[in-house]
Amino acid sequence: MLLEICVYNIQSAIIAQQHGAQRIELCADPGNGGITPGYGTIAHTLELLTIPVYCMVRPRGGNFIYDEHEKAIMKKDILQCKEMGCRGIATGAQLPNGEPDTEFMKRMVEWAYPMGVTCHKVFDVTPDAMRSLEAVISTGCERILTSGLRPTAIEGSATLKALQLQAAGRIIIMAGGSVRSSNLQQLISATGLTEYHSSALVQRAGDYIADATEVQLLKACLR
Repeated sequence: MLLEICVYNIQSAIIAQQHGAQRIELCADPGNGGITPGYGTIAHTLELLTIPVYCMVRPRGGNFIYDEHEKAIMKKDILQCKEMGCRGIATGAQLPNGEPDTEFMKRMVEWAYPMGVTCHKVFDVTPDAMRSLEAVISTGCERILTSGLRPTAIEGSATLKALQLQAAGRIIIMAGGSVRSSNLQQLISATGLTEYHSSALVQRAGDYIADATEVQLLKACLR
């Protein structure tokens, strides 16, 4: 099983690698749920880490309905990530009705190749999880990060299991959403998933540094 740690700075990226993460999702602006990090942050992270770095490609906070200017920015960010040597990106887009913007997502997968593409938690605003699963599979994304359309992965565990069964190996379902060492064993038992996503943050106001002990405990749950 695989542990991905979501990080918002180089310090957390180093902690994640040192204490057992097998991949990181590199973001900026945690207050907005993560957006595309700056060039310098990406470059420095790639210099220091040996585990795969997936970079968030999201031009702003808020909804995932993008105009043509924002889509042009996202294309440039994807191509920059590829040129810099990222192993993948986490991204997504939606239509006004909440469904995945499959046509734009197909283009993003094409621009990203040979990088991997994770459909991020835009999936959790879809009105129909099973229909949207098929839509995302059609885009060529390699995985979906989701809490099962609920605020937390534990609450959405039944949907996560159903998604895994319907996916039938065509795409990876990765659980994310308040995943902690205190609930990971329960989540594994309930869903049978093979990939889990956590920020491993300590609960301190204004502190967005991953906690080394929490990363170790999460990793221990996956052995």
